[in-house]
Amino acid sequence: MAIVERERIDQAATGKPIVFIVDDDPDVRTAISLLASSVGLTVEVFSSANAFLDHFNSGMFGCLILDVRMPEMSGLELQKVLRLSGNCLPIIFVSAHGDVPLAAQALRAGAIDFLQKPFNPQMLLERIYESLALNRNHQGRCARADQIQHCISRLTEREREVMYLLAQGVSTKSIAVRLTISPKTAENHRAKVLNKMKVDNPTQLARALTELESSEH
Repeated sequence: MAIVERERIDQAATGKPIVFIVDDDPDVRTAISLLASSVGLTVEVFSSANAFLDHFNSGMFGCLILDVRMPEMSGLELQKVLRLSGNCLPIIFVSAHGDVPLAAQALRAGAIDFLQKPFNPQMLLERIYESLALNRNHQGRCARADQIQHCISRLTEREREVMYLLAQGVSTKSIAVRLTISPKTAENHRAKVLNKMKVDNPTQLARALTELESSEH
């Protein structure tokens, strides 16, 4: 695959993850780019954290290979910026200054690994594949959460009340009593909730709401 310096790749069209490389050393950028490209991965390289931030948006997916010590903004600072923005792009640190305190700080903040230069190519590839799998799973959970949230947005206020009670295992008869409505009205609300939420029964409804809650943490 071609190495891209600044031009944005349309992921919506390609559906492919991107291996983002941020390192102020051109030789390191080239080495990692060639390694990732050799196995068919799409790569984008940046010489600074700020250049990456100018390009990146929350809709992009893949993984980030990041140097620690760079001018203006360090790799650890970029990691913090991404986390504060709520982005979960997996990060692999590759640094010639991989002392224990820096590695521990990066890993505590959620980095996949902290590899010292010169890195082992096979180990780096393994970490890249691991990171892409994690990000793919995260994207899938986010897409599912968006779908569930969209379904909830179609419910009326009363239907939402019924939805949460159904998810708690409350019977239709008890729902009617709690909401002071007739059993027939409660049954009608139940049917509408299941239909709008695209589930067959309260068990599936409860599972969907659990998925939504877990995606928000």
